[in-house]
Amino acid sequence: MNSMPKTTLSTNYTTVAKTLHWLIAFAIVAMLIVGWTMTNLPKDSSYKYPLFQWHKSIGITILLLSIFRLVWRLTHPAPPLPAAMPGWEKLAARATHVLFYVLIIGMPLTGWAIVSVSPLNLPTILYGGISWFRDIPWLYGGIPWPHLPVLPDLEPISKKQIGHTLGDIHGLGAYVLAGLLVLHVAAAHKHHWIDRDDVLTRMAPGPIARLLDRMRGMK
Repeated sequence: MNSMPKTTLSTNYTTVAKTLHWLIAFAIVAMLIVGWTMTNLPKDSSYKYPLFQWHKSIGITILLLSIFRLVWRLTHPAPPLPAAMPGWEKLAARATHVLFYVLIIGMPLTGWAIVSVSPLNLPTILYGGISWFRDIPWLYGGIPWPHLPVLPDLEPISKKQIGHTLGDIHGLGAYVLAGLLVLHVAAAHKHHWIDRDDVLTRMAPGPIARLLDRMRGMK
């Protein structure tokens, strides 16, 4: 008779996975807002350059967090989807997550490439001049971030063509990312309020998960 203990798969994400999920989620929303604002400002606006720096800073932060999250996901498998979920929904969920990873890593990379290929050759200073860091000189001055290799040394005509193409891809990607984010949120709430499973709560922080469960119990 086998006396080995059975392994029970967790139905919740790890604390690290949850933390990365919400940090990246809030950063994406902030990046989309800043990106939309800066592109709609007049060219001579005094806010345009600082917002570009903020946009680049948030984008690089998302890139680093997303790479860490991908490595964590590969080494710490996600909990299984609810057994009652239809096969097509499971396939759609997995496809959505793959597309999210493509976007949250690909979008910052295309943005970094756009900056690197720009004829203006403007430096990227991550989080420079933030008053919170005034007492930390090395951080208050910002963190210099290098351009990608090769791109800054291209011929001007090549830079212009590549920059234009990358700009179109980056802009389209922003709309796809925003739409996917809305779809993701809607699907999570559909699972919680209609399907009444744990898809939403297993990624939520403990107090919020318990609150959501109590609210659902009142319906």
